Amino acid sequence: MRLFLQLVTGLVVLGYPLAVYFGLNYLPPGVIALLLCSLLLLRLALQRQQVRAMMLPIVVGIFLTAGSYLAKQTAWLLYYPVVINLSMLALFAYSLKHGPTMIERLARLKEPDLPDEAIPYLRKVTQIWCGLFVFNGAMALYTASATSLATWTLYNGFIAYLLIGTLLGGEWLYRTFWLKKS
Repeated sequence: MRLFLQLVTGLVVLGYPLAVYFGLNYLPPGVIALLLCSLLLLRLALQRQQVRAMMLPIVVGIFLTAGSYLAKQTAWLLYYPVVINLSMLALFAYSLKHGPTMIERLARLKEPDLPDEAIPYLRKVTQIWCGLFVFNGAMALYTASATSLATWTLYNGFIAYLLIGTLLGGEWLYRTFWLKKS
């Protein structure tokens, strides 16, 4: 049951922009804020200690959704993608300063005995991810504060994921085909 709840709340967090869009357009005011707040509270309760770094964005999301409901400010719901990008930026940037880098940690899950020559490359990839989080965070802030709900949903619910997928896929292709040839 725990795994099922983690999966459901994870999907809701990933689909947050779509949930906000449909909730604000088709539900009575405040209902989507309460639903999202409840799901984020459940997500926090299910969170394991190993991923403590990702607890902060969930807690901030709880405050944003609860605050949105209490203050009757639906616009507050739009700032959660900003929080997620800032959190990821902080996590990746921290790993650049204190090592090992986030991408090196992820790479070592698959290949524990990485050669020393791979470390500078993994550091550069972590820096590129930081750049993406800065860009996505800035766009999330812009779309939340200066565009329509439809534009906000399009960027945060589709384009941002497309950019993340492109970086993931592009880096994987580069590493798999071109880097291994050298």
